[in-house]
Amino acid sequence: MNPLAVTAPPLTERINRIGFSATLAAATEADRMKAAGIDLADFGAGEPHFSTPEHIKLAGIAAIERDFTKYTPVGGVTELRRAICARHAQDFGSDYAVEEAAASSGGKQALFNAVQALVSHGDEVIVPAPYWVSFKDIVRYAGGDCVFVETDEANGFALRPEMVERLITARTRAIILNSPCNPSGAVAAPEDLERIVELAHRRGIYVISDECYVYLNYSGRLFSVGSLTGCREHLVLIGSLSKTYSMTGWRMGYALGPRTIISAMQKLQGQSTGNPNSIAQAAAIAALTGSQQCVAEMRADYILLRDRMLAGLKEIPGMICHRPEGAFYLYPNVAPFFGRGGMNSSEDV
Repeated sequence: MNPLAVTAPPLTERINRIGFSATLAAATEADRMKAAGIDLADFGAGEPHFSTPEHIKLAGIAAIERDFTKYTPVGGVTELRRAICARHAQDFGSDYAVEEAAASSGGKQALFNAVQALVSHGDEVIVPAPYWVSFKDIVRYAGGDCVFVETDEANGFALRPEMVERLITARTRAIILNSPCNPSGAVAAPEDLERIVELAHRRGIYVISDECYVYLNYSGRLFSVGSLTGCREHLVLIGSLSKTYSMTGWRMGYALGPRTIISAMQKLQGQSTGNPNSIAQAAAIAALTGSQQCVAEMRADYILLRDRMLAGLKEIPGMICHRPEGAFYLYPNVAPFFGRGGMNSSEDV
């Protein structure tokens, strides 16, 4: 007779604080429906429809052929980190040093590393809403609490400094910015972003700026808070090649920030995933140092697609949707449809 097994202890409190990714859950449900024969157009995932540009793919292939397939430094090879800094300097006028840059396995890992390095149990993190679904869970995993800034659809989901300032308390540790915004497509005015960063700097609060869509800005005013050199002590910038160069599956992101914070983020990464994929690093170098014409062409195509989708939505009686100025999402207001056809919540939609 086997002795009775000891009951397994429950999962940790920190893992129970978070849920499954809503984005991935929606994608899984879409796949299930397609497999069941349902004719479905899935617009749920933040996935560019373009192929990765040819010169970037060729750089990855060349890396394999020359056996660039071994471990690298945790934060990426020096050539990649230098390319990250140079690209940002050329486009936004910043002056980051190589030691202030680190590559990661996607922008999400860079964001996760930053939050875990800066947020402790009981800290508050101010997050503009609507927001990317992972912000809340990443903060909660660190033991922090999100305080949401409710932006207004009638004002284009604009984020103003006074909206942020009124939510600051003694527990406020960080502010997460995301412009252009996933999911609303809102682009914050550069002067408003500058005032928010300066406010945080004066109050000793960190700003984590998710700029994964910074090049998908249709307002004609590309802007990165990383150009605000006077406030960099409290600023961590998160970037990604996934959307800019249609490299989602390559998993290549990066962070720019103070050396002490970048070092702490690499410490965490070194004890989790280690270095980002070496082949993807080679492709990323080609993306960052090569012609940016592909970025301009994709951006122009996204504008055409946005306008086409908006025109289609306007043909649906009762549908409301503001005109996004960035990213590649539409954020329609489906509240008028609640209570009709079995839809009563966002989960039903």
